[in-house]
Amino acid sequence: MRRTSRAALAAATLFAGLLTAPGLAQADDPAGFTLRPGANQLYVLDATPGTALDLVQDGAVVQSGTVDAAGSLVWREVDAGEYSVAGSNVTVPDFDDPAPPQSFYDGQSLDEGFNYITARDGTTLSANVWFPPGEGPFPTVVEYSGYSPSDPGETTFAQLYNALGFAYVGVNIRGTGCSGGSFLNFEPIQSLDGYDVIETVAAQPWAKYHEVGMVGISYPGITQLYVARTQPPHLSAITPLSVIDDTYRSTLYPGGVLNTGFAVPWAKERAEQSAPFGQGWEQGRVDAGDTTCAANQEVRLQNPDPLALVTDNPFYGARYYDMVNPTLFADRIDVPVFLAAAWQDEQTGGHSPEILDELTGSPHVYASLVNGSHTESLSLGILGRYADFLDLYVARRVPAPNDAFPRSFIATTLAKSLTGVDGLAMPPGPSYAGMTFEQALASFESRDPIQVLFEEGAADGQPSGSPLPRFVESFPAWPVPRAKATAWYLGGRGELRGRPLTQAAKDLSARSYRARPKALPATTYSGSNSGIWQAHPEYDWRQIPARTGLGWISRPLKKDTVAVGTGSVDLWIRSNADDTDLEVTLSEVRPNGTEIYVQSGWLRAGHRALDLDESTPIRPVHTDLEADYRPLPADTFTKVRVELFPFAQPFRKGSRLRITVDAPGGARPLWDFDTTIAGGERVWIATDRTHRSRLVLPVVPGVDVPRKAPPCASLRSQPCRKFPG
Repeated sequence: MRRTSRAALAAATLFAGLLTAPGLAQADDPAGFTLRPGANQLYVLDATPGTALDLVQDGAVVQSGTVDAAGSLVWREVDAGEYSVAGSNVTVPDFDDPAPPQSFYDGQSLDEGFNYITARDGTTLSANVWFPPGEGPFPTVVEYSGYSPSDPGETTFAQLYNALGFAYVGVNIRGTGCSGGSFLNFEPIQSLDGYDVIETVAAQPWAKYHEVGMVGISYPGITQLYVARTQPPHLSAITPLSVIDDTYRSTLYPGGVLNTGFAVPWAKERAEQSAPFGQGWEQGRVDAGDTTCAANQEVRLQNPDPLALVTDNPFYGARYYDMVNPTLFADRIDVPVFLAAAWQDEQTGGHSPEILDELTGSPHVYASLVNGSHTESLSLGILGRYADFLDLYVARRVPAPNDAFPRSFIATTLAKSLTGVDGLAMPPGPSYAGMTFEQALASFESRDPIQVLFEEGAADGQPSGSPLPRFVESFPAWPVPRAKATAWYLGGRGELRGRPLTQAAKDLSARSYRARPKALPATTYSGSNSGIWQAHPEYDWRQIPARTGLGWISRPLKKDTVAVGTGSVDLWIRSNADDTDLEVTLSEVRPNGTEIYVQSGWLRAGHRALDLDESTPIRPVHTDLEADYRPLPADTFTKVRVELFPFAQPFRKGSRLRITVDAPGGARPLWDFDTTIAGGERVWIATDRTHRSRLVLPVVPGVDVPRKAPPCASLRSQPCRKFPG
C-alpha cells in the first residue's frame, strides 16, 4: 500500500487548485517566447537572442538579463509571487509549495530502456530503466546525479543492482546529460525534481509496493540527502555512501582554507560536463533522432559558474552555503538511512559521520565506518550489511547469506576491480536462515547501529591491502557515547605529556617554525583517481623539513588506547604576520620505528571564532563568518583550536602518539590548499602553564584490540614511513 499522509492529501488538493492559476504552468508569451516558472526560478525559452528583458513585480524591476545565443534566460533566487515579463504575467512558485497531485505521477509511463520523466515545472529528466531477470513487479532503486546514470552505455551499477534482484533507474539531474534545464550544484530545485522522480518511478506498475529506495556513492550518494529532505511519500529508504555533511567545512574550505586539490577541480569538471553535450554521450542520442535531448541542451548557457561561486565566497554565507549544507536539513529525512564512509577519503574527505546525530527524523540510522579510500564504502566488510539493509527496507525480504550467489560474486568481483586483489571472499554476516521477514527485520534492528571497521587492509589470513577489516566494533550511537575526552599536553622540548606543564612562560621558551607551504609536495599522492584504490598505492608522505614545522611525541603508551571520533588540537600561537594557515597531523609511531598516518585537520587562524553551542572538547566548530574574522594580534599568544577530522585508530601498548604542525600541504592524497595567507611568516607555539597547548582525543574504553600490530603498509589509505627518532 502506498504511504499517503493527510498532509500529503491536503497538499495535493491545494496543488490541483493552483494548476488553474494563471502563469503557473508553462505558457507562451505574447512577445513570442515561452515562460517556464519553477520553484523560485523563471526560465525564458525560445526567445530572440540578444533581447534585453526585465522581471517586473508591482511595477518595479526585480531582475534583468539578456537572452543568450540559444534563446534562453534563467532568473534564479526569485521570491514566490506574481511577475510580468514583457507584458506577460507569470506566477513563480515557492520551494515549499505543495507537490503535484498523485495523478501527475500516475500519468507518466516508464518502460525498460531510455525514458524522460517530467518534473513539476515541465522540465524533462533523462532516465534509463533496467529490469532484473524474472517477472515484475520488482523492488526498485533509483540513482540520481549529475554524472551519467541515464547513459545507456553506463551499465556497471545497473548490472550490480539487477543481479541483486532490483530494478534500477538512473536519472540525470537537470542540466546534465539529456536532461533539460539549467545546472548549479545542489540547488534546491534539484531536490524537488528528485521528489518528482521518486514519485513517478514508484507509480509504475513494475515498482514493487509502489515504493523505491535510493542508491549511489559520492555524488549520487549526496543527492539522496537532498531528495529525502523533501519527504517523498513513496521513498522507502536511502543509502548515502562516501558523502559530505557540511560542504563548506568538510570539503570546500576545511578550516577556512580552500581545497584546490579536489574541491576546485571537481567544481570545474561539473561546469564542463553540464555544458551543451558536455558528457559526450548526448551527441549520440541526438544523432539517432532524440529531439528532446537536443532541445534540452538549449538552457545550458545559463549555467552559473560553480567554480566562481566557490572562490568568490571564502567565508560561510547563508545565501550560498546553507544551500549545500545537508546538516541543516538532515532532521527532515524521515526514512531509514544507511551511511558508509572512510576516514581518509581522498575526495569528499571523510567528515560525513558528523551528520549522523543530525538525522533525528529518521526511524533507523545505520552507519559502517572504516579507514580507507573513497570507494571503501563498497568494500567486502560493508557490502553485505548494505545489501541486508536494501533487502529489508526496500525489497521487504529475508536477506540472502553473504556466501550466496550472486551476492558473493558481485562483492568479490567489485573488490578485485577496485583494488586489484583476487581470490577474496566476503566475511560471514548475520544469519537469517529460517526467519520470516518480520523476524529478520527485528534481528537486524536489534544490533547496535554504528559499526566501526578497524585496520582495513590488514585482515588476518588475507593478502595485504585487501578491502577487509581486521576487527569490528559496534556502538549504539554517534558520537560514541562512552568516548572520553583525553588530553595530552604539548611540552617545550617536543614531548606530549599526560599532565599539563607547571612552568611559567618566563621559564620555558616557545618553539617556532617558518611557514613554507611549498616545502613539501602539495599532496602525498598524485596518480590517477582509480590508482589510489589499489591495494598498495605509491604514496609520497615525507617528514616536514627542518624549521618548517614542529612535532610533539608522547612516551610509549602503557596500555592499548582506542580513539574513535573527531579530535581537537588546541594551540596557543603567535606570528609576525596577521594571519597564518595551520595543518595538524596525528600519527602513530610504533616501537619498531615505523610511523603510520592517522588523520589531519586545518585552520586559517583568522577563522578561529567558535560556535560555542556546537563545539565540544573533542570537536571545535568554527563559525567561518566574515563578521567573525579576526587577524592575529601582534606580540600576543592567541588560542586556536584545530579540528582533527573523524577517525578510528587503535594505538597499541608501546606505541607513541605524534602530532605535527606546519603550513598546509603534503599530508593528504589529492588534497592541496590555497595557502595564500601562509608565505614565510614565523609562527610560535607556546607550551607553558598559562598557555596549555594540547591534543584532545575521544578515547573509547573496552575495545579489544588484536595483540600484534599489522604491517603498516597493509593499512588502506594510511601510508607509513620511517620515523627519524
